[in-house]
Amino acid sequence: MTVRWLPIAIAGGVVVLVVSAATAPLRLAPPPETDRVSETVVRHVNVLTADRWDAAGVTPAAEADELTVLRRLSLALHGTIPSLEEIRRFEADGRPDRLTHAAAAMLEDPRFGRYFAERFARALVGTATDPFVIFRRDRFTEWLSERFQGDHPFDETARALIAGEGMWTDTPEVNFITAAFANDDLDEAELTARTTRVFLGQRLDCAECHDHPFDDWTQAQFEGLASHFAGVGPTITGVRDKADATYTVQDLETLEDREVAPAVPYHPEWLPEEGRPRERLAAWVTHPGQRRFDRAVVNRVWALMFGQPYLPDRPVDDIPGPDQREYDADLEVLDLLAEDFRSGDPSRPRSIKRLVLTIAASDAFRRGSQTPTELQTSDELRAVADAEYVWAVRPLVRLRPEQMIGSMIQAASLKTIDQDSHLFVRALRFFRENDFLRDFGDAGEDELVADPGTIPQALLRMNGNLPKELADTTPFTASGRILAGAPDDASAIETAFLAVLTRRPTEAEADAFAGWFGEKGNARERAMQDLYWALFNTPEFSWVR
Repeated sequence: MTVRWLPIAIAGGVVVLVVSAATAPLRLAPPPETDRVSETVVRHVNVLTADRWDAAGVTPAAEADELTVLRRLSLALHGTIPSLEEIRRFEADGRPDRLTHAAAAMLEDPRFGRYFAERFARALVGTATDPFVIFRRDRFTEWLSERFQGDHPFDETARALIAGEGMWTDTPEVNFITAAFANDDLDEAELTARTTRVFLGQRLDCAECHDHPFDDWTQAQFEGLASHFAGVGPTITGVRDKADATYTVQDLETLEDREVAPAVPYHPEWLPEEGRPRERLAAWVTHPGQRRFDRAVVNRVWALMFGQPYLPDRPVDDIPGPDQREYDADLEVLDLLAEDFRSGDPSRPRSIKRLVLTIAASDAFRRGSQTPTELQTSDELRAVADAEYVWAVRPLVRLRPEQMIGSMIQAASLKTIDQDSHLFVRALRFFRENDFLRDFGDAGEDELVADPGTIPQALLRMNGNLPKELADTTPFTASGRILAGAPDDASAIETAFLAVLTRRPTEAEADAFAGWFGEKGNARERAMQDLYWALFNTPEFSWVR
């Protein structure tokens, strides 16, 4: 008798656990630090943003609802939508500004460090893994992750990257240097281009072979910067600088080699007289007066959080210089954030976490993306574009590939998939992500460029095996557990919407989907599978709204 009833008892226990996970509020985690953000700075940012709205003559969109902002935060900081578990925890939080607390909690989660590390690594060393013998991308991203998670001052991180010495395994930051090696030869031009793009927000590499056609940068200035990397090479003890190395280039007029001394294009007084060339360059790039450095970091973090740079019509690494006065009004917010990033909190200078919290608390980040449903004239389209340009309306941005697959996998689980998940769950996610990204296509280094998507990508979500597998109603998937634990069809539909779209269905949506569910048996299972598949393939799922 006992043996016969054992399976029923186990099944009953599973149902109880599922109902608890799907419907019951979760205990709140200990409150993380939220004092990194300055309310004064946020208010000032909001005033300057509103001034831009007035100057452009646009009406801002209404503030987005809290679950929409929570979804934005999770996608920006963890690369995936929030789990149902995290949504329940958020909704159980009764504190006045629970969004700020949610953002602070996300920053303390190791997923933040790992996700931001991968995003920055693409700009710093690209996506390749060669040359493997002297380049270890895994060690590099792990080191970056520790820097972001520990909230180390970003100028210290930059100096370590530019001037680091040692083995690429024991001193992972030197992989920034070794990534530019090919056939034992260092590409000084590539290193210079990456340094100026990431840390100064300037595309000086356009001046590598000739003076910049659209800016004031000259070929001589680019060569002077590149000269700082001369003589860098891998040795038996790792990356080292040769004391007597010189940098030579071929003169395009005489076709003869000429030597180029280390130099900087502006403010030479910021360049120390002592130290190795790379140490001197690192000090110049991160000098307290180097407004380009702080602008570049703020603009890249802004782009990671919004999906596009602060000036949407310019690449993230091509910011107008401080001397381009015609952009002063457009860049007031960027400059205010850069100033706060540099010196807003003397105890935490150049804190990425403080910067993230400040942006997340701003009106621009919490603004809605709702625009008129029907745009008939070019004037109406232009008005929306103007509103998006001054951040009066949240621009709609497609999920990047890693966000897409991460969100699909998370939506198929009621529990949060993170570093604490079972090893089997994490391994399964790893292989699923790799397979999906291979078929879907990776955005590569230029992942912050607007991407309209492709027909094959849409077909993969509609007809691929993975979406069908994730939507299947089994005891191990969210759809199956929701169906087993929900007290009625309406609750099942609502919970599925929360798990996939981070919102509840409208009344019309709830009524429409209720007609899919039969009284019992396979009809309900099929309806839940179809509902999950439909939600996966809605435009709403594949865009940050």
